[in-house]
Amino acid sequence: MRLTVLGSNGTYGTPGRPTSGYLLDHGATRIWVDAGVGTFAQLQAVTDFVSLDAIVLSHVHADHCLDILGFYHAVRYGARPRQGVPVYCPTGLAERLVGFLGAVEHPITETCDFRVMDGGDRVEVGELELGFAVTDHPVPTLATRVIADGRSLVYTADTGTGGDWAELASGADLLLAEATYQGSSEDKPWAHHLTAAEAGAAARQAEVGGLMLTHLWPTLDPDRSVAEAEESFGRPVRLAVPGLATSI
Repeated sequence: MRLTVLGSNGTYGTPGRPTSGYLLDHGATRIWVDAGVGTFAQLQAVTDFVSLDAIVLSHVHADHCLDILGFYHAVRYGARPRQGVPVYCPTGLAERLVGFLGAVEHPITETCDFRVMDGGDRVEVGELELGFAVTDHPVPTLATRVIADGRSLVYTADTGTGGDWAELASGADLLLAEATYQGSSEDKPWAHHLTAAEAGAAARQAEVGGLMLTHLWPTLDPDRSVAEAEESFGRPVRLAVPGLATSI
């Protein structure tokens, strides 16, 4: 299984740094995980987006789902229209997108087959197996575990230290963890995101094979985030940057 980072900024994009988005592929199967702002352009550079096997949207916040609108327009009105693309997402997300576009003017549900997932749900997409857990975030949000040939990646999506995602992460070969903040837990401005040290501690507790940080606040020094995560994880930590591709 291969992970390609399309974007990794938290909250808003900066030049060359889209928000959250990732491509997972194994054999002939390809899944776009989170469609943050700027990631659809990156996706077009690395794969044939019309023939994706599925899309996973972790939650309704714009930095994780908004580029699905560009995908919809490109597929519906492009040279190779397609219907029924599976989109796995939490409750409420499809309704928000339909309300934004207008169901009559732009029937996104014809192009995208939104399939609501909840914690504990599992699905198979081609050669990949997906499992979901609820995270600690103000809107319904899903962490995702992806398994192929006995290897596994867990993506935390947006979360605080609560929720069921830590159990989902247990023993994963790679934990792709949000690390929005730096410094101590007591000083972070919002409880529903992780500090780099909290991400490292969670990875150590879950006994994962490796840790990669993503969703950093755009103005923070990523080297400091990596150092803080390495101190609590006890091992080297990687940073998700657009264009990075790694095998799991």
